[in-house]
Amino acid sequence: MSSAIFNFQSLLTVILLLICTCAYIRSLAPSLLDRNKTGLLGIFWKCARIGERKSPYVAICCIVMAFSILFIQ
Repeated sequence: MSSAIFNFQSLLTVILLLICTCAYIRSLAPSLLDRNKTGLLGIFWKCARIGERKSPYVAICCIVMAFSILFIQ
């Protein structure tokens, strides 16, 4: 049984999905992520900030990852 932690491409997919999901949740309900800026739940706030500030780069990575999953694997 292979885990996403041990497969680099799966790990990148999980990280990209986490960033995109957190940014989307923050756009719908900003107070949900803004109240947890530190600690373990602060990871989600940081992912949302990455998704907001680096959105062109995250979008390009999502497109490249989708192309890779659909046509290379």
